[in-house]
Amino acid sequence: MTAKGNEKRLHEPKIQIVKRGELVWYKSWGVRAAAILLALIICGFVIVLLTGYNPIQVYESMLKGTFGSARKVWNTLQKLAILLCISLAVTPAFKMKFWNIGAEGQTLIGGLAAAACMIYFGNSLPPAVLLPLMLAACILIGMIWGLIPAIFKANFNTNETLFTLMMNYVAMQIVSFCIVFWENPKDSNTVGVINRDTMGGWLPALFGQKYLLNIIIVAVITIAMYIYLRYSKHGYEISVVGESENTAKYIGINVKKVIMRTMALSGALCGVAGFLLVAGTDHTINTNTVGGMGFTAIMVSWLAKFNPIVMTLTAFLIVFLERGAGEIATAFQLNESVSDILTGIILFFIIGSEFFVQYKIHIRGTSKEGIKA
Repeated sequence: MTAKGNEKRLHEPKIQIVKRGELVWYKSWGVRAAAILLALIICGFVIVLLTGYNPIQVYESMLKGTFGSARKVWNTLQKLAILLCISLAVTPAFKMKFWNIGAEGQTLIGGLAAAACMIYFGNSLPPAVLLPLMLAACILIGMIWGLIPAIFKANFNTNETLFTLMMNYVAMQIVSFCIVFWENPKDSNTVGVINRDTMGGWLPALFGQKYLLNIIIVAVITIAMYIYLRYSKHGYEISVVGESENTAKYIGINVKKVIMRTMALSGALCGVAGFLLVAGTDHTINTNTVGGMGFTAIMVSWLAKFNPIVMTLTAFLIVFLERGAGEIATAFQLNESVSDILTGIILFFIIGSEFFVQYKIHIRGTSKEGIKA
């Protein structure tokens, strides 16, 4: 080897980050499981330092907050269903690399449509007519709300991230405006429970469980979305556009049409989530009805690598941490900031584990050879 070649090899970095080939599923999930275990250990130290409590007892209270009673289990499943539905909604757009940050507003505006139908038609139409009308209204307004930024992106190449983000605030202001006319009781600045006596527009309970219909609907959507993205022509076009718009155009895909169609679907599913929130869960509307799930759904979708089936697991993990953190604050009379710290640590490790799924660290051995002429 020449002196120049040896010198080049000796000056190469000792530590290199190398992209992995695709890991088999059990290895990738093993990395994530190790990250969660390490996060729990770190959280244990934090718990002892901040509170002096036994970490095992704290973790037991997290389990109790999620599975401690039948009511808590159903509340967890209901929360999981709504978060999963919104996550499914943003997934097609994200897979297309259209950064839809507007799921919060799209869901809220869908919920507003459901509330309007309940207020104006809840006591005059039979449930067999009212509920399909509400669902159609929610889907339509959600589609419109999703199409607006898509049209501007497709035709004027606007920044979809800022556009969809700003539309969240527009949706909130529209809801605030409507609350002024719908407030009950007067001057309360709240709508209150809509049709409390007649339950007009409320989704019916199945087998005595009021959240079961929500869960079934989202389960069907999950399976349908998996099939749509994996096996349909539209799903293939979404993948191609996400990989390269130029390639998509070269093989004859109408990119503008795909962008608008995909965002219409995304908005429609957000509208369904709004329908389930208002008609099946809260039976009211306010600016905090979605409660930040539109943003949490982004993390759920990303962690699952846009796989609707895997998304069920990531959504459950997020809901478990959220409900468990609330139980910690209640059971141990701690400031909610402590539970938020624990949740943040766990999520940090989970997100960080994706680096080790995608990349590996290669450490070069130190060469003992001199440079030869």
